[in-house]
Amino acid sequence: MATAWRRHVARVAAGLNPLYAAGAVFLVVYAQVFANSYDQRVLAIAGIYALLVIGYQFVFGHAGALSLAQAAFFGLGAYVTALLATRLGWPFLVTFPASLGAAAALAALVALPVLRLESHYFALATLAIGQAALAAAVNWESLTGGSVGLGGVPPPSLFGFAIAPGTRMLVLIWGLVAIGGAVAWLLIRGPRGLAIRAAREAPMAAGAVGIDTGRMRFTLFVLGAAYGGGAGALHAHLLGVVSPEVLRLPVMVSCLAMTIIGGRTRVAGAIIGALLLVHLPEWFRFAERYGPLVYGLALLATIVVAPDGLTGAATRLRQFLWPESPPPPPEILPRAVGLFHAPAEIDLKVIELSKQFGGVAAVREVSFALRGGEIIGLIGPNGSGKTTILNLITGTERPDGGKIVLNGEDIAGWNPHRIARRGIGRAFQTPILVESMTALDNVALATHTAVTAGLSYPGRRLAAARAEAASLLGGLEIESSAMQRWAADLPHGVRRRVEIARALAARPRILVLDEPAAGLDEAERNALRTALRDLAAQGMALIVIEHDFHFLSGLASRLICLDAGQVIAQGTVEAVRRDKLVEAAFFGPTAGADGAP
Repeated sequence: MATAWRRHVARVAAGLNPLYAAGAVFLVVYAQVFANSYDQRVLAIAGIYALLVIGYQFVFGHAGALSLAQAAFFGLGAYVTALLATRLGWPFLVTFPASLGAAAALAALVALPVLRLESHYFALATLAIGQAALAAAVNWESLTGGSVGLGGVPPPSLFGFAIAPGTRMLVLIWGLVAIGGAVAWLLIRGPRGLAIRAAREAPMAAGAVGIDTGRMRFTLFVLGAAYGGGAGALHAHLLGVVSPEVLRLPVMVSCLAMTIIGGRTRVAGAIIGALLLVHLPEWFRFAERYGPLVYGLALLATIVVAPDGLTGAATRLRQFLWPESPPPPPEILPRAVGLFHAPAEIDLKVIELSKQFGGVAAVREVSFALRGGEIIGLIGPNGSGKTTILNLITGTERPDGGKIVLNGEDIAGWNPHRIARRGIGRAFQTPILVESMTALDNVALATHTAVTAGLSYPGRRLAAARAEAASLLGGLEIESSAMQRWAADLPHGVRRRVEIARALAARPRILVLDEPAAGLDEAERNALRTALRDLAAQGMALIVIEHDFHFLSGLASRLICLDAGQVIAQGTVEAVRRDKLVEAAFFGPTAGADGAP
């Protein structure tokens, strides 16, 4: 245990930015040498808000959800500490964890319904939570003291030592900020950080490689609430009184402003935003009437000049003044025996599968079977239901009827991440990548998913995940320079192969590809065809949608032709090619771009 903690401390120390470290030293010197008692109190309030914002970053920054309930968790933590300390006389070592737990419990309770909502609906639902908490605090006078609140909250004490306001309180608060910041920093780094970013920016792609985006949002929401409850507990001890003011909208607005101005995904941003906005009223005390105007101008200036916050702007400035060379590609792991191996007992049965969208029957009682080593090609005119079948198999859509049986287990209607963890990989018709990641990390996040799913994997660190990702990218003949490029800058053909590499990184037993050759030149198509044949030779099963009949004719074991959601023919490539219904539907004059030359 001690060795593990030393390793974590070493990781934190190695990741410290020298500029931020210097800022921390300056803050300590200022607090101890130059600050009077009032200045120390202001610094303590800034520390409390920094802890609140660090927690808010989990849901607003990392989960990408605009929650307006953080003030409710802050106020709940304050009231829990005040009640337990004043009425029961419980010590800080009990009341502080109780405040964290109460806020987390409330978040877990409300998360089940509200996290199903998106965009402004989620924001309005969380705002309602805050308003309900405020109403309870005002009207439940016997418990909360009503509008007057609860007074006489004692200063915290640790092991018999009273933490009086001043230097001791400042050390306690900022010590907890340091601990909370270090925990948050560790949680969002490495493969877990890649998974969080993928869930935020490309949830469909995240689900396709086995990342449970719903569980991740739930965890981040509850964790952020716990930080809010802890900040509220410290606020109650510092001021000695708790009133409904801790639940009002200005607290939430301040938290949101600090997060945006400082930077919504960096711990340093939370601290900088809190320090800046807590001190702004002090610096502009001569213009106290214009406080809201100052806040508004600060927010507007940040959004226009530094949309990713002051820490993001500082990073871009540093890169501009002192550009860094891209890191060298990781060492490519030798491909282990069975890296793509899938067991021979793969047995997928699609039984009378049906799906309707309104009055349109997209898929009508489609049935086929797939075993290991087979490559099935799906063909048919546009709108024939090919992509819908893939969506049903991979969980993106839920069937209205029928079964999808994988090795004896009906997986119809399962969530995409569950299906992915059962061994069905997916590449989309239009490649979906996390644009702000490198091609390498887009693949590495899926290798980590294979680890969390319990599959054999040599090494659990990000470096090992990147090494295996580099091996996969190399296997698809993507040049090493592409491994270090942002996904947003990749050409279409490379993007498509990166997505296939990501699907392979999760080690699927069945690979589902939607038009994988679209946009590739002849050499790229030949390379892709060879790679897919190699996968099938190792026991993997593949389902491939493709409009290029020549590509499929040299790849597929058999073809299934669809028209208007129904199977009109299936069998060998040559048999399907000569079928009269197929000729009329796929190769005929009405087939358009689907026809083969």
